[in-house]
Amino acid sequence: MKEVLDKIYSTRHTTKDAEGGGSSSFEEERGKLFVNWAGTSKKILDLGCRDGRIARYLIMAGNEVVGFDVDSAALKRCPLGMKTEWHDLNGDWHLGHEGEFDIVVATEVIEHLYFPGRVMEKILFVLKSGGLFVGSVPNAFNLKNRFRLFLAQPQNTPLGEPTHINQFSCQMIKALLSKYFKNVIIGAIVQPKWYWLVRLLPGLGGFLITFKAEKNENHSFHN
Repeated sequence: MKEVLDKIYSTRHTTKDAEGGGSSSFEEERGKLFVNWAGTSKKILDLGCRDGRIARYLIMAGNEVVGFDVDSAALKRCPLGMKTEWHDLNGDWHLGHEGEFDIVVATEVIEHLYFPGRVMEKILFVLKSGGLFVGSVPNAFNLKNRFRLFLAQPQNTPLGEPTHINQFSCQMIKALLSKYFKNVIIGAIVQPKWYWLVRLLPGLGGFLITFKAEKNENHSFHN
């Protein structure tokens, strides 16, 4: 299965990058935000790291980053000195190292997972006490996407992306994270011209939904 997904995502990433729709969207905004949350001298696990675009910001801030991805070709382009491992995040990974990481990052990843709850359990397992889970997902139900879907035109929306298994609104991602983490904070990233809409209607204005959540020590593991 991992080999099949490797081919799918390698092809999809190459196509999207060529079309200008790759993971570089709001790269700087996400990178700076996660650096602000992470600080420095942390050990970080970047899930779905691809070629390390976001990891570069964390590394430059003085953090150690380990990256997991199913796209083996993308992993070869990660920054020098960054440890990478080839994994299908839907499968078994890193279950033998409890409390190894200060922070887990997942940018544009959760929407690709078949069983997000199982991955949340694994994230909790590898996080240290008080560790943070941070990342982002596409806002599938912002005002622009809702209008396109109303017109039955899912192209250029998260619903039009064939590798998106789940779709999230601000309320939906917060509900998922709150089952496993505490102190869940939800935010948004948007083009400057739409700042006013985010301030007026946070759930409808953001292009990307950002999140920060803290490990819940009272959570019981089911794996």
